[in-house]
Amino acid sequence: MSDRIKLIWDFRGMAAKGTALHHRIHLEEFAIKEGIRNHKTGVENINDMYSIAYICVEEDQMPIVRDALRPHRGEVDE
Repeated sequence: MSDRIKLIWDFRGMAAKGTALHHRIHLEEFAIKEGIRNHKTGVENINDMYSIAYICVEEDQMPIVRDALRPHRGEVDE
């Protein structure tokens, strides 16, 4: 099995949590539309003013998401 990559979008400010939750909806829609297999989306609330939305994908499918959606950063999913 190939490595999984976590692509991350950072949101800051008073609306960070709501924005991240909304962004997750679009990540899920994109993954379904593009046929991204074995994906996982989610939101993490770091604190009251900082949240992230993410999608975890297999390494070979990472360029599809990266090039279309331009995440802020990425890391190997543990």
